[in-house]
Amino acid sequence: MKIKIIAVGSLKEKYLQAMVNEYTKRLSKYCHIDIVEVKEENDTHPHAKEIEGERILKLINPTDYVVALALKKKECTSEELAVWLEKTFVKAKSNIIFLIGGSLGLAPIVIKRANDCLTLSKLTFTHQMSRAILLEQIYRCFKILHHEQYHK
Repeated sequence: MKIKIIAVGSLKEKYLQAMVNEYTKRLSKYCHIDIVEVKEENDTHPHAKEIEGERILKLINPTDYVVALALKKKECTSEELAVWLEKTFVKAKSNIIFLIGGSLGLAPIVIKRANDCLTLSKLTFTHQMSRAILLEQIYRCFKILHHEQYHK
């Protein structure tokens, strides 16, 4: 199983980088995971979101199963996410790519390319925090699917 996270912007905060590193290490027991950072455009540029979107699309293969993280999309519990992830691995038959937009969100062309859209929460998180939260939830999914003990 391969999971790729394509995220706009880089992690500057050491505490978030430490969390990302920890969950990436923990996930290596269950899957191969890659994190690819896309350069964040200056948000004052009138076409910043579209430029970031083009950068993202260049990293996606036609056979990749793409999941966009976006506000006001499908919400689920950790248990529901685990079931969804398992089913998605079966139907995807390829890489699953999670997309995290920058401060402006994801371009409409990227949302259109996505096979599915999810939201992490009704709450709003920074795109840097979203990366750590997503990795923790993916790790939690694998623990649930393998019937292994983890925080409840």
